[in-house]
Amino acid sequence: ASEEAFKPDSVTPALSGGMGHNSPNLLWEACGSNSLFSLLLPSPHFSPCVRAQMGDRKVDQNGPMRVLVTGGTGLVGRAIEHVVKEEGGAREGEEWIFLSSKDANLMDMGETRAVFQKHQPTHIIHLAAMVGGLFKNMRANLDFWRNNIYINDNVLQAAHEVDAVRVVSCLSTCIFPDKTTYPIDETMIHNGPPHESNYGYAYAKRMIDVHNRAYHQKHGRCYTAVIPTNVFGPHDNFNIEDGHVLPGLIHKAYIAQKEGSPLVVWGSGTPRRQFIYSLDLAHLFLWVLREYHEVDPIILSVGEEDEVSIKEAAEAVVEALGFKGQVTYDTTKSDGQFKKTASNAKLLQHHPNFTFTPFKQALKQTCDWFVANYDNARK
Repeated sequence: ASEEAFKPDSVTPALSGGMGHNSPNLLWEACGSNSLFSLLLPSPHFSPCVRAQMGDRKVDQNGPMRVLVTGGTGLVGRAIEHVVKEEGGAREGEEWIFLSSKDANLMDMGETRAVFQKHQPTHIIHLAAMVGGLFKNMRANLDFWRNNIYINDNVLQAAHEVDAVRVVSCLSTCIFPDKTTYPIDETMIHNGPPHESNYGYAYAKRMIDVHNRAYHQKHGRCYTAVIPTNVFGPHDNFNIEDGHVLPGLIHKAYIAQKEGSPLVVWGSGTPRRQFIYSLDLAHLFLWVLREYHEVDPIILSVGEEDEVSIKEAAEAVVEALGFKGQVTYDTTKSDGQFKKTASNAKLLQHHPNFTFTPFKQALKQTCDWFVANYDNARK
């Protein structure tokens, strides 16, 4: 997802105080796990999608797509653009439009509606979001909640108003309950509160699933969402303070190598993550847009056996960059959620022949891109 979905001067100030130890649990208990959220669990009613379009504009679902990509200049948006334009991923007659914050402030309904009316998309890939790593989430949960709720509500309503056939939104495995059984699957999104470190972002992303089901129930819309695990690749945000773990490690290792200083990894190195290469995710987004006809979300991830610890990820970065210095772990820094192992069984059932790029190969390509584009990379 891309932070370019909004204009910096429209974002509310970051929180200066603590988030309150029980905030996510209080929200969950107030809603009632056996009331509202029991209605949101995947159901045969939502799968597969109703094919009929409910608006006045008749769209030929088998005709060429006009695809609007929100957050089109971020990590995943750039990867999709590469697949479409450089790898021949677009089909004959298709039109692809990649939006950035220069085109519209998606937290403003008027601007969102105007850019959708201008382009009249038949299909939308919704990547735009306020995003950030663990420490940025911990200090700004309110901002993550409010800004993402505005963006998502505006985009889905504008899509409905232009009678878009399909919307594929991007969620994250951080939306899943903190206290759960593993592996996590698509039926478990609403089974409990997320980890307290990023509950604002997690709840806002969960609500896209609620949006999709409600638009299907009322209007027959075939809007869905994908849930990728930790995405990395060229055009990532390599900011050490606010970026995600892998690009942050790459940037820190690059600086440490230049300065001849130790590489300091924040946390103990024990948490485990599944990483997916952005170009692999881009190919899967195109498949979902064309071939996956369910409102129920789908996890896009490497297998459970490919999960690695942060320590193993740091060692892979060291190898990819040829770093020769000392590696230390700052255990005064938070580890965040220990694990969020996701099952890709549903993906394999629908798309059994998909091959993921091996982690070390994808990481080497990402490191090489960062070094070659250091001056212009987001950092």
